[in-house]
Amino acid sequence: MSSIFCPALFIAAPSSGQGKTTITAAIARYHRLQGRKVHIFKMGPDYLDPQILEQASGYPVVQLDLWMAGEDYCRHQFYKAAESADLILVEGAMGMFDGEPSSADLAATFGIPVALLMDVKGMAQTAAALATGLANYRDDVRVVGLIANNCASERHRQLIADALPSELPLLATISRDPDISLPERHLGLVQASEVRVELEACFNKAAQMIAQGELANLPEPVEFKQCYLPSAPRTLEGKRIAIARDEAFSFIYAANLQLLEDMGADLVYFSPIHDNELPAADALWLPGGYPELHAKALAENHKIKAQIRAFYHADKPILAECGGFMYCLENLRDLEGQQFSMLALLDGQAAMRERGGCQGMQFAVLPEGELRAHSHHRSATENTATPISYGRRQRHPAPGESIYRIRGLTASYLHLFFPSNPKAITALFNTK
Repeated sequence: MSSIFCPALFIAAPSSGQGKTTITAAIARYHRLQGRKVHIFKMGPDYLDPQILEQASGYPVVQLDLWMAGEDYCRHQFYKAAESADLILVEGAMGMFDGEPSSADLAATFGIPVALLMDVKGMAQTAAALATGLANYRDDVRVVGLIANNCASERHRQLIADALPSELPLLATISRDPDISLPERHLGLVQASEVRVELEACFNKAAQMIAQGELANLPEPVEFKQCYLPSAPRTLEGKRIAIARDEAFSFIYAANLQLLEDMGADLVYFSPIHDNELPAADALWLPGGYPELHAKALAENHKIKAQIRAFYHADKPILAECGGFMYCLENLRDLEGQQFSMLALLDGQAAMRERGGCQGMQFAVLPEGELRAHSHHRSATENTATPISYGRRQRHPAPGESIYRIRGLTASYLHLFFPSNPKAITALFNTK
């Protein structure tokens, strides 16, 4: 088995909200400005952070999760990246040890050193104590230093640095500066396409802070071993799949698109907001996104709605995930309480909620077979039809998300990871 060595660093934190995406983007932008090719991976089923990180690095960002994708898939992706990258960065998810598998599990499996990022606002020596505890919690994870985010002053930095043990140096301090904060909304960060100019200013200013510390140097090389994955079967040869992709529908795994292409499908894209005509296609995919933010425009595009309805009544395959599922219902009520007419392919209404929601890994239990999937939404549905099945939660006995099947339409809040079962994907998208 051949292997490649490439400098790599895993950015982890004690909890969400510490600034992982901001700092990962800053490191990537700094090294990109030095002429280096930076490949970034995002731990977990995330759609928004990768958009930000892709703009910072200039290269597509792949999501990795040991449960959803499997160890061989992750190993293959790391090896492919190491073939051409000068630096590999991995942004963790949630807290370093949260979840099963956790960010720490991914770092340990592939031997990637961890830079611990902490928001140090309101503490000094305590930050060093917490960092030391996290660094020594597991023997199979190697933490190489601390990044202190929201550092107030030089004196604040010095107090933290002096309190850290010698084997856990202070790699960088990031000053408190609203100009490097990334914009957020419900479900996470704002989509990169909405704030590209603002993001450029954030990246470049944060990169200047990276230039002042140890992170300006490349981390140590990590050995990435080759792993061969079976070739995708060409079972969608000659099939044309139309995919909704615009401001309302953008939660799409690059891995899903790659698999469809590897299976021979011809992919075409359209906008349910802006386009008046649905492309000629054998199947349709309505992925997740933010339809609630564009509900009025979606409701008023009567031409595309009529064509999607005709596609549905022709019994052609349609996959609708989360936001796409909401689009298929009769009505959608936004956070302001306004209600808009959607496709009405399915009975029921969706309503946004100020708090709460559902998230987590699940098996999508379909007639075609089980796929690994995840759920993350802040809406609820009512008056829906009887589901054909429910998602099966990763580690909890309660039923997961409802899954609906009417004619050729399969709809659910679940986001499917296509490579987890190519055979089931073939059956879903093939003409009935």
